[in-house]
Amino acid sequence: MKKCFLVLDCGATNVRAIALDPEGNIVARASVANESESAAENPAWHQWSLDAIMQRFAVCCQKISAVLSKHQLCGMSVTTFGVDGALVDERGELLYPIISWKCPRTVPVMEAVARLCSPAELQQITGVGQFSFNTLYKLGWLQDNHPDLLQRAHAWLFISSLINHRLTGKMTTDLTMAGTSQMFDLHQRCFSETILSKIGVPHSLFPPLVSPGEMMGELQPDAASRLGLPCGVPVISAGHDTQFALFGAGAGINEPVLSSGTWEILMARTSQVDTALLGQYPGATCELDSRTGLYNPGMQYLASGVLEWIRALFWSPDVNWDTILAQAAAIPYGADGVTMNTQLLDSPLAGWQGVTLTTTPAHFYRAALEGLTVHLQEKLQALEAIAQFKARELLLVGGGSRNMLWNQLKSNALGIPVKVLEDADTTVLGASLYGWWGVGETASAEAARDRVHYRYRYFYPEEQSRA
Repeated sequence: MKKCFLVLDCGATNVRAIALDPEGNIVARASVANESESAAENPAWHQWSLDAIMQRFAVCCQKISAVLSKHQLCGMSVTTFGVDGALVDERGELLYPIISWKCPRTVPVMEAVARLCSPAELQQITGVGQFSFNTLYKLGWLQDNHPDLLQRAHAWLFISSLINHRLTGKMTTDLTMAGTSQMFDLHQRCFSETILSKIGVPHSLFPPLVSPGEMMGELQPDAASRLGLPCGVPVISAGHDTQFALFGAGAGINEPVLSSGTWEILMARTSQVDTALLGQYPGATCELDSRTGLYNPGMQYLASGVLEWIRALFWSPDVNWDTILAQAAAIPYGADGVTMNTQLLDSPLAGWQGVTLTTTPAHFYRAALEGLTVHLQEKLQALEAIAQFKARELLLVGGGSRNMLWNQLKSNALGIPVKVLEDADTTVLGASLYGWWGVGETASAEAARDRVHYRYRYFYPEEQSRA
C-alpha cells in the first residue's frame, strides 16, 4: 500500500481533510463550509463551535475514507488560523466559547492594555502588531467580563490545540500558534513574563510547547471512530497555517514570498529581525517560522480588493478578466499620466490623479496595477530593512498570481525575477512535509520537501517602456 499523510485544515470559510503522498501529491481531498456563529450575549459578536468544527472534519474524512483505506495512513496534523482559542478545565471542556478573530468585542480592550504595556513595547517583545483580534485582547476581555473563569481555568488552548486535544487527549501548545498571540517573546521563544505579569495572566495557563514535526500523541478510539480513521495514528504538531504555507511554497531563507489575493501578505523566512523597527512600518508584524531559529517578518495590505472594486465600478459582471487585462495591457506604462494611491482603507489621499477627459476605464485599472506595484516595492524595502537581507527574487502564490500583466509589472518595478508557483496547496503541503519528518520517514522537513517537484513560471524585468 502506498503511504499517505492526512492534514486537517480549519479555515475561516472551509474545513478540509486532505491526504498527500510522500511526493506532495494530493491523493484525496474533501471540504465543507465553515462559519462562525453569533454569540448568545450579542448577535454582533462572533464565536466558533468546536463541536461543529469536529463534525465538519468527520464529514470530510468520511468523504475520503474509501481512498484512505487503500493507503497506509502514516500520520496526521492540524493547521488553522492563528490567535483564537479558549479557556478549558482539566478535562479539556470549554469554559467559554472560542471568540472568533472576526469578533468586535475586543476592540475596546486594546486601549486598556496599552495603558499597562505600550504598543511599541509589545511589538518589540512579541513581533506582533496591534490587531484587536490578538489573543492578548481576548484574555483581557475574559478577565474584564468573566474573571471567575480565569480563576477556574486549567489551561488556555489555541484552536489547533483544542482540536489536537480532541484527537489525542493531550494538552499542548503549538509553537507557531503561540507566536501569533502578542504574548510570546519572539527571541526567547517562551511566553513573556513581562507581558503576562502586567496583564495578570499566569504562565501556568499555557500547556507545554510543541514544535512543528513533534509527535504529540496518537489518535484515540473515540476520535478515530468519529472520523472513520484507524486508531493509533500518530498526531504530529503543525499549527498556524501561514508558517506552513511559506514552507510548503518552497521558500528558502531570505526569499520573500507574496501571497496575493484580496489582501497581499508579503513575508520572508529570515535568520534575524529587528523588532524595534517593526513599529515604524504600518501593518508590519513578525511571527516564528516553522523551523527553529528562524523568523517570519511580514507586511499586509489591501491589493486585489482594489482591483475587484474597480472592476465593479467600470465593467459589467459578464466582462471577463482577460478582456480587462487586454485593455489595460494596451495602455502604456505610466497610464498616460494617471496615477493612483491604492491605500483605500487608511489614506485620505487615496484615489486617482491626472485624470482627463480622455481617461478610460482601462487607464484607471492600469494606474491601480502600477500603484499597487509601487506599494509592493515600498513594502519589500521595509521588509529588507527589518530583517537585514537583500531579495534576489520574489516567490508569488495565490489568486493574484494569475494576473500575468501584474506579475510582469512587479518584476519590472522590483528589478528581480518573480517566480509564480503553479498548482500547489501550500499550507497542507507544508504541514505534511513536517509530518513526514515527524513520523520518521525523512531526516528533516527539508529532506521531505526535496522530494516535491515544484513547478514555477518566471517573469524577468523588462524595460518599462515595453511593460
